[in-house]
Amino acid sequence: MSVQLKHAEIAKTLPPRLLRFFARFPPQALSSSTSTTLNTSSSDLNANLGEDSSQLIDPTPAYENPFRNTKNHITGKWHEPIYSLRRQADLVKLAEVHGVQELLPFTTKAPEERTRKREEFGLRVKGTGVGQRVKGKWWERNMRGRLEKRRQAMLDMPQMIQTWKQLGHGRGWKKFPK
Repeated sequence: MSVQLKHAEIAKTLPPRLLRFFARFPPQALSSSTSTTLNTSSSDLNANLGEDSSQLIDPTPAYENPFRNTKNHITGKWHEPIYSLRRQADLVKLAEVHGVQELLPFTTKAPEERTRKREEFGLRVKGTGVGQRVKGKWWERNMRGRLEKRRQAMLDMPQMIQTWKQLGHGRGWKKFPK
């Protein structure tokens, strides 16, 4: 009873969006904690149940994960998740703020899953591997050569000015800069 009171107190602090989600898709952790547990030390599980078979615990939830695609086994057609990735992210952020994130079903938007993927795959930026270069735009690819040419022109500038003055301000001058 105290567990139910604790959950009721938590539910009072949740925003309506999370309350609607948990009403429609009750957390698996809560439904398994309120049901009876079996003694699995015996080899015959049915002996623990006795005459009443209504105590049998179904390990599968009453609903599919609303964050995942589902397949209709009759037609073989895949259906989109009930909650889009954007709505999943919003629910995860809300649940994280209110401390009930572990009650949500599995989603790729969960912080644990995101950190696991970041550790597994890294940044995955094209051109960051050994011997790779990012293609870049035309002006980005040619910038290095252009800057080098400009630097060399600045180094040669004193000599060019001296030659200009000797020839008489443009008379006979053939090296106009481009």
